[in-house]
Amino acid sequence: MLTQNVGEYAGMIWRALDGNNALSQKEIKKIAKMKDKEFYLGLGWLLREDKLNITEGEDEVYFALK
Repeated sequence: MLTQNVGEYAGMIWRALDGNNALSQKEIKKIAKMKDKEFYLGLGWLLREDKLNITEGEDEVYFALK
């Protein structure tokens, strides 16, 4: 069941980032109403597809759509 949902989790992250500047993990999870496990599975999908830019801030990592 979990592997069937990975694409859905990636879509949730995509929709959270669409139209926004870079967001942190915490911001994405809040907007998308995701759990840690769901976030990391979706993040992995989007990173593998080369769909995200990653910027490291002082205390946070920020994600944005390419």
